Amino acid sequence: MNRQMVKAMLVFATTVEKGTMNAAARQLCMSTSAVSQQIFKLEQQLGLGLLNRSTRALTPTEAGKLFYQSCVQMIALADETELQLSRLKDGPAGELRIAAPVGFGGGLLSEPLRRLLEAHPGIQLSLQLQDETVDLVGSGIDLAICIGPLADSALVAHHLADWQMLLCVAPDFLRRRGNSMPMHPGELQNWERLCHKGSMVQDSMLSHTVSGEQLSLAPGRLAVNNMQSLIRFTLDGLGYAALPEPEVRQFLQQGTLLPLLPDWQLPQYSVYALTAGREAQAPKIREAIATLSACFAEDGPLVAA
Repeated sequence: MNRQMVKAMLVFATTVEKGTMNAAARQLCMSTSAVSQQIFKLEQQLGLGLLNRSTRALTPTEAGKLFYQSCVQMIALADETELQLSRLKDGPAGELRIAAPVGFGGGLLSEPLRRLLEAHPGIQLSLQLQDETVDLVGSGIDLAICIGPLADSALVAHHLADWQMLLCVAPDFLRRRGNSMPMHPGELQNWERLCHKGSMVQDSMLSHTVSGEQLSLAPGRLAVNNMQSLIRFTLDGLGYAALPEPEVRQFLQQGTLLPLLPDWQLPQYSVYALTAGREAQAPKIREAIATLSACFAEDGPLVAA
């Protein structure tokens, strides 16, 4: 279907609705002769008469009635498409596909997603939780939340927050060790350490907050490639682990996990939102990044003590 056919369909539908070519011409800001010519060419192209012409009014033929219904559907579809495109241009709207590590599904995204849904009724959210690397273009993901440092990539990285890794242990594990809290990393030498396999975060090097002394933790015998499993194993008392503070905040507040060595710190890690490009970025993506950044900034880290 070419553009001339689309225009002719609009002219024909308007003529049927108005009942005369003069009225249709006024509606469309065209001359009556131009309306007549459009309909004549349309009938020639289709090989069918579409209008019964009389001195009083124009009425559609049987073929004209059928064609009119198609015209109405086409015009409605065009109007709806124009409206949707206008919404996308003027404000956040449409499906927003977000990918995030599994650990973010435990509540870290609740507040930013709530704000997005409340502030922008035109947005439909689709959240995909996975710890594996996401192919944004191939999977149709609009925005991926990831933990740095970042590998070289053609993707655009938007910094969201810097968070702390904490050494944590379950009270049950501590009881089996005589309830004695270690004061120095060297005292962990004979403790069972649990590790996150394939982590991009530096979780072995400790620095003293006052002296600046640095010590490396001994390698662990149990490594797992899923952070939620690592947290679960730590809660179950299998050993101690370096865990992301926001993901274990609730357990620290409840006392089901205890922070170790408060005078020693692990390096912070950065959280980013990755997008496929910066140019002509959809309003829904820009708004999502701004909301995530604002929420993460407001929700500061819990200070271990």
